[in-house]
Amino acid sequence: MQVKETQNDGLKRGYQFTLPAADLATAVDAKLKEAQPEVEMKGFRKGKVPMAMLKKQFGQRILGEAMQDAIDGALKDHLEASGDRPAAQPKVEMDNGDSWKEGDDVVVNVSYETLPTIPEVDLTTLSLEKLTVPAEEAAVTEALENLAKSSQSFEDRKKGSKAKDGDQITIDFKGFVDGEPFEGGEAEDYPLVLGSNSFIPGFEAQLVGAKVDEDLKVEVSFPEEYGAPHLAGKAATFECKVKAVKAPKEAEIDDELAKKFGAEDLDGLKKQISERLEAEYAGAARQVMKRALLDQLDKKVTFDLPESLVEAEASQIAHQLWHEENPDVQGHNHDAIEPTDEHKALAVRRVRLGLLLAEIGQKAEVTVTDQEMTQAVLRAARQYPGQERAFFEFVQKNQGAQQQLRAPIFEDKVVDLIAEKAKVEEKTVTKEELEKAVEALDEL
Repeated sequence: MQVKETQNDGLKRGYQFTLPAADLATAVDAKLKEAQPEVEMKGFRKGKVPMAMLKKQFGQRILGEAMQDAIDGALKDHLEASGDRPAAQPKVEMDNGDSWKEGDDVVVNVSYETLPTIPEVDLTTLSLEKLTVPAEEAAVTEALENLAKSSQSFEDRKKGSKAKDGDQITIDFKGFVDGEPFEGGEAEDYPLVLGSNSFIPGFEAQLVGAKVDEDLKVEVSFPEEYGAPHLAGKAATFECKVKAVKAPKEAEIDDELAKKFGAEDLDGLKKQISERLEAEYAGAARQVMKRALLDQLDKKVTFDLPESLVEAEASQIAHQLWHEENPDVQGHNHDAIEPTDEHKALAVRRVRLGLLLAEIGQKAEVTVTDQEMTQAVLRAARQYPGQERAFFEFVQKNQGAQQQLRAPIFEDKVVDLIAEKAKVEEKTVTKEELEKAVEALDEL
């Protein structure tokens, strides 16, 4: 295979590979000879089919395979010899594809952008702040109060009392549309909290003031966008029988409440809440430190970037932000979205930092373990309840999906590695100060 350089401009590379016709013919003959002992053909014993017959029967397919093998092998050898690392799959095109015929040399043009040489960074020169927020008593108390509200019970009001907003009433009901009962419109001993908005709009408001043993008719209309098309927008009447009216009663903040949430006593529950809050604060503080780390790395290094990677990243950013601004549009059935200068600037930063972190991680031999990948798949599968098995099979067969799950784990491990070598100063701050720091991340 003859190789001639046709482009060497920045990170762009171009080469012309020429495979002499004689070498291709030799490769085809070698493949046919290798296959000959196993070939069976009518009129010939196994392994005794003449080469001329084999070439007539299988020559074109073997020719294509030999051509592809030769090109793939030449490209592999070239990359190993040059040390180039293509930023994306190299583009391979036959130079004489339209006019090529058997007996001609095979000429292909190969082009790609190579990954840049990334400069070393002295990680010990980075200075970072690690924010620490202790779980304040007020935050623990607020969490306890929320748990008590979520654990509220209901107790019967005095006989003859009217139901109030927030009360729980027990009802039998039967619904009618156009005078006919409809499927799913009937229930007995149904507990309904007034004001919970769990029923059709307007239903609960008409039960405020109801008493035990009272019979009521509730007149409502199903929403136009109701899930059952045959009911959407229809007027309905519900015949209701009130069987109980109960007032809300918040749970006491005591040992009994603690036991409901798996703690031995109230002190144990407070400890659990403190640990959970501090874990949440630590996660937020880590994001703040990670941004500061990336900002410093971005200022410390500069190198040429493959245009193809930047363009792809800018398009992805523009597309993602467009969908965030147009949440009602599903799929990709929309006009082309052109990246702005802001999108391109963000893409440059992301590609530069992505390549830098990959280089640091590779040199430090950072890897993502099978156990870490399994945990990532399990977390992602929870987003598809009832379809977990299908999701697992999709990930197993899809290299792109695996990479999407692996990339953030790898990045976080590299960030941890860098933080270990940087100068890190711990700083205790309030919850409010941490919240401001997190909010500032979105402003950048």
